This record gives sequence, structure tokens and C-alpha cells, in this order.
Amino acid sequence: MGFIGWIILGLIVGAIVKAIMPGRVGGGWLTSLVLGVIGAIVGGWIGDLLFGSGRMEFWNLGSWILAIVGGLVVAGVYGAITGRNRSRA
Repeated sequence: MGFIGWIILGLIVGAIVKAIMPGRVGGGWLTSLVLGVIGAIVGGWIGDLLFGSGRMEFWNLGSWILAIVGGLVVAGVYGAITGRNRSRA
């Protein structure tokens, strides 16, 4: 799957991440969508390293799982970073 495919998948994953972690991701829907795109790209990159480039397709369940896990990890890291900054202010 190409870079554009991961971006489209990431937008969908961003909405899923917002539904799974509603209070943990600050910044609203736009932030969640951006974090979903970044998470999907990171998940796709890791999946490409682990499984090779020929196995990642848009309609493959493994691609979706990698993208969702990547989105959750990126959203969790983002929440941890911004949570620390808010408590110091």
C-alpha cells in the first residue's frame, strides 16, 4: 500500500482512536485525525519492516490492526507529553 493509502487509512484510524480514547487525546477531532495519520504511517512502516512490503494492503485486516495500534501508541505518547505540559503551567 502506498503513502496515500496510509494517509486515508490514518484518517479513519484517527476517528477510531478518538472513539477509543475520548478523554486522552486533547485538541479535538483535527488532532485525532492527524495523530491517526501519523500512527498509521508508523504502524505501516513497522509492519513493512516485520512482514515485507508485499503483504500490506488497504483491505487487509493486518494493515488495519497495525494502523490502529500505531494510532493508539502515537495518541498515548501525545497525551503523555501534553498532559505533562499542562500540569506545569
